[in-house]
Amino acid sequence: MKNYILVLFLSFSTFSFAQKTDRVILDKEQIIQRELNGLSDFPIYRAYEFQDKSGVCELVLCENRKVISKKDTLNTKIQAICAMNDHGGFRERWTINDLVDNEEAETNIWFWTKYCSVKDLDGDGHIDPVIVYGTRDENEYIKRVKIITVYKDKKYAIRAVESDFDYGRSFKKDANWKLLPQKIQIAITKLVEKIRKEQDLLLKDG
Repeated sequence: MKNYILVLFLSFSTFSFAQKTDRVILDKEQIIQRELNGLSDFPIYRAYEFQDKSGVCELVLCENRKVISKKDTLNTKIQAICAMNDHGGFRERWTINDLVDNEEAETNIWFWTKYCSVKDLDGDGHIDPVIVYGTRDENEYIKRVKIITVYKDKKYAIRAVESDFDYGRSFKKDANWKLLPQKIQIAITKLVEKIRKEQDLLLKDG
């Protein structure tokens, strides 16, 4: 009986260790120490370091800060880069790039770090980053919202367009969305509801 309990304890300990993940938001000094500024041509707005089954990774969210004034900072381009520590350097795992749509009169694009997350959403021992960003027009109205979930280095996006007119609104999930584990789909659905409530957005078709 004692041997059975010992085996059970060791099995549980091994399983718990295998599922362990860790993440931290890096400050400016840590960003410099890790030489992360060289990952992008844009200034780093937020940087994360996380560790999971795949190893230690750096995730930087960068904005180009096209217009800087006392009132606000406007970005016309953003970039997210996830890279893995590899023999003293970095090996890029995935990137996200976007920019304002001038035809839609967008003037600013920025990361909504309040809604971004670096967590293991389905408990498989791998971090599943969620990147959220939006755009505004010159009147400060939100135009687009994009929620990108990265699962095993593949991107699964939700693209929403806000409008005062029914025909101008849209809410689309990528065709591969249903391939995500159910736990992740549920987590993102809850996130969408949270954004709707806190930002007073419709996030729907028509």
